[in-house]
Amino acid sequence: MKITGFEPIIDTNNAENIISLFEALGFEKIHAPVTELDTGKVTNTIMKDQNGFRVDVTASSLDLEADKTFIRMNVDNFEEAYKILTDYGFKNTRGDNTLDLSHASAATMVSPTGFIIVIVKHIK
Repeated sequence: MKITGFEPIIDTNNAENIISLFEALGFEKIHAPVTELDTGKVTNTIMKDQNGFRVDVTASSLDLEADKTFIRMNVDNFEEAYKILTDYGFKNTRGDNTLDLSHASAATMVSPTGFIIVIVKHIK
C-alpha cells in the first residue's frame, strides 16, 4: 500500500474564521468539494502552503460543541489500509460500510485510544 496524502482535517462550525487564519499563515485554497452526506451538505476546503503542506477545513453539517481534528490518509489500496488499521484495533464509525462518492471511497476509523484517521481512496 502506498500513502499518497497525509494531512490534518479540521471539522468545524466556524469554517470561514479558520480558513482566514490559515490564509494569514500563508495557505491558499486549492479545492473545495461539496459532499452530500446523510447529515447534510459538507464543504471541505483543501488548502496548501508554498512548502506543500496541506490542511483541510470542513464546514461541519453537525452542531459541534468544539472543533474536531482528524488525520486524512489518502491511499492507493483501500482494503489493505483498512485491514492494517483494524488489525491495530481501529473501528469504522459506519460499521462495515464506507462512504462511497463519485470521486472517492472513505472510512472514518477510530483508534482504541480515540484518535481518528479517515482513509480515502480516490477513484480515477
